[in-house]
Amino acid sequence: MLIKTLITFIVFFNFFLSVQSSEKQSIIDRLSEIKNFSFHFEQITKKKVETGKCLLEFDKKLKCKYNDEFEKEIIINDKSLVILQKRYDKIYRYPISKSPFLNILSKDKLVNLIQNSDLILNENIELVYLDQNQRTITVFFEKRNYELKGWLMKDEFQNEINFSLKIDNINSEIDKNYFKIPLITREQN
Repeated sequence: MLIKTLITFIVFFNFFLSVQSSEKQSIIDRLSEIKNFSFHFEQITKKKVETGKCLLEFDKKLKCKYNDEFEKEIIINDKSLVILQKRYDKIYRYPISKSPFLNILSKDKLVNLIQNSDLILNENIELVYLDQNQRTITVFFEKRNYELKGWLMKDEFQNEINFSLKIDNINSEIDKNYFKIPLITREQN
């Protein structure tokens, strides 16, 4: 009986590893095809729902325009992370090194995380990791096409942020100045 149980465990474990390996490779293969993608998003923080549209370009470029009264934009490029409030002509600058999204915005880092982590398979494919500030981030991928679906994390105030996205276009032509940070007269720190 013990041998039968042991054999069943080994077969199940090998099957689990095989499925993990296949899912990982499928996500990596899909990522390798993508240079950039645009998407609509919904961000929920403390019951506050925000929506908008973003363009992500590998490596380390993101621009999001929120549908809000502040005309908020977030721009991340190789050097900076800024939050613009166009309505009030304000800009807030942060070091990109403090961004919890560095592992998602860098294709090499994301692939490395996928290769070196266990994936959780349920209605989505989930990748759970700790960022540089020891915050847990869960990244979701679609099961049917292996595309990025969103992430779940906590901010520095321990507020849970649920960011879900729906990809609109992949590998569009992008103006080289699209991720340039505009000059705003009132800068905040």
